[in-house]
Amino acid sequence: MEKSGRTALVTGGASGIGRAVAERLARDGLAVTITDIDAQSGERTAAALAAAGTVRFVQGDAASEPDMAAALRQAAGPDGGLDALVCNAGIMIRKPLTELSLEEWRRVIDTNLTSSFLLARHAAPMLRKAKGAIVTIASTRARQSEPDTEAYAASKGGLVALTHALAVSLGPEVRANCISPGWIDTSGEPLGAEDHAQHPAGRVGRPEDVAALASWLVGSESGFVTGAEFIVDGGMTRKMIYV
Repeated sequence: MEKSGRTALVTGGASGIGRAVAERLARDGLAVTITDIDAQSGERTAAALAAAGTVRFVQGDAASEPDMAAALRQAAGPDGGLDALVCNAGIMIRKPLTELSLEEWRRVIDTNLTSSFLLARHAAPMLRKAKGAIVTIASTRARQSEPDTEAYAASKGGLVALTHALAVSLGPEVRANCISPGWIDTSGEPLGAEDHAQHPAGRVGRPEDVAALASWLVGSESGFVTGAEFIVDGGMTRKMIYV
């Protein structure tokens, strides 16, 4: 049985995977703080998830160290501990390599990768106090690419490596694991039969698929699991394709 009074911070929690993770953790009984750069969407999400449990919103840019430090202070429990840190915030700037500016490169790296380093560094004492867990949300793009996605792929590959480094550095008090989703439908746009059929699992992924795994990874039943990467892609990266 999980202890009561558990707390969590989910970055990029206003929509998509982050929202689903926040909802699932709230239903699991955690007091969840979500942070997002989009204040309007964040407030709407927190209000919409109120029925699931305790969810509050703190506006912040994942690439800003002061913003993330402030969000962590808001998320801490009464004893100053934090049970779960889910580093989900991420952006993609898709441009040909020769057109991608250094500023754009840095914006993607800072949002997707550096933010997780900053959050882990500030949260480490809080997580140790609670014997908590970190879950980072990377991507199958860490291991395979489409054209013009250099910054995104680099950030997600770095996130996989950062996670196992955190597991070694922060253990045994704190566990750290990484989820790498494939195609997860966050848009709600109509999907065709061919979209589902190309997945060995028979369908495109849903945010709830990632949320269920995140819930397990921050819970006590995964206590012997750390430093691992979990591919959640319906089997796509295992499917051999001949053209």
